[in-house]
Amino acid sequence: MKFLFERDTWQEVYESLSKNKLRTILTMVGVWWGILLLIGLLGAARGLENSFNRLFGDFATNSVFVWGQSTSKPFKGFQEGRQVQLQLSDAKKVEENVEGIEFVVPRNQNQAQVVRNFLSGTFSLNGDYPLLDKVQKKKLIHGRFINQNDIDNNRKVVVISEEVYKQLFEKDAEMIGEYVQINDMNFKVIGMFQNGNVNMGPTSDMHIPFTTFQQIYNLGDRIGWMMITGKSEYDIAQIEQDAKLLLRNLNRIHPEDNRAFGSFNLGKEFKKVTGFLVGMQFLTWFVGIATLIAGVFAIGNILLITVKERTKEIGVRRALGATPFEIKRQILVEAVFLTIFAGILGIISGGWILIALDAAFGQGDEAVIVNASVSIAVVFIALIILVVLGTLIGLIPAFKATSIKPIEALREE
Repeated sequence: MKFLFERDTWQEVYESLSKNKLRTILTMVGVWWGILLLIGLLGAARGLENSFNRLFGDFATNSVFVWGQSTSKPFKGFQEGRQVQLQLSDAKKVEENVEGIEFVVPRNQNQAQVVRNFLSGTFSLNGDYPLLDKVQKKKLIHGRFINQNDIDNNRKVVVISEEVYKQLFEKDAEMIGEYVQINDMNFKVIGMFQNGNVNMGPTSDMHIPFTTFQQIYNLGDRIGWMMITGKSEYDIAQIEQDAKLLLRNLNRIHPEDNRAFGSFNLGKEFKKVTGFLVGMQFLTWFVGIATLIAGVFAIGNILLITVKERTKEIGVRRALGATPFEIKRQILVEAVFLTIFAGILGIISGGWILIALDAAFGQGDEAVIVNASVSIAVVFIALIILVVLGTLIGLIPAFKATSIKPIEALREE
């Protein structure tokens, strides 16, 4: 390795590559473009993944929503077209008997007229348990979410969204502890949450305790739908099938009636998107490395031409005692230097592109690409790939250089 620190080594590299500057620069462009493409695409893919995770980070993604519809087949004396009504007992049975379930959250919703002073509006009103905040986290700006005491005591408390606040309250007015009228009944505001960028399930403007909702709408044990969350190691598609099968048995529905229950499998949709992101990253690596290989081959070609032009010089060096190893070593140094230098330029350029992407598309709540970046490990892997490819491709002109006999090289015109 001592030769790498000798001035003569780098003087020879400079003279060799500077004989035809345009050709050398055009050759380096291939490697520069390849590494820039790799860094840029990987960073953009990471930015898209970060954006996706920010949108869905508050959801238990291994979840499925199930609700009752109408039957499509007669069964046990019941006619086709019977409306299926889910009960609280159904949710409890599903939680107890279906393997792999972590939570089952019964929910109800209705439209409600809300009035405060002289301001009013119609909003969606949800009856919920505190458990909802675990599986579908609310970004609370002020106050708190519903707790178990609210459920046990049928309290008339409400958690409102930003949109409700903007329509019913003056700007910067205090809302915690204030009262609003929901269907002519006074409810105390205990919290305000930020409207999410993505809504999974019905729109939620206001949340009140589940027991209070059941009481004011006289629903008894009836529920609108249930949110089933599976444990991470279990397949949510299988959980959905098992839950529907159990619900058919509980509600005396034909085992093959696929219309009786509607569902939306968030876990399956989430896997589709994550699969797309993984595929995009794989494609990025493939395209980037393929472009790198093409650029490195261009460097090999330029070195072959250089070796051809330096045939007489190589012959003189051989005649003066230079060993084949020393000749090969010099050619390899030139190849590796070209690839690393072009690669570093590509990494720097790729970094500036990611900064530009973040500035253009990564700002605000609706950012498409969030924190587009690549890890240090990826940069090191890219450099290692460049060194390996540069070394391998440099062996071709290196062996070509040492295959010429000194006497023949000296005769070369």
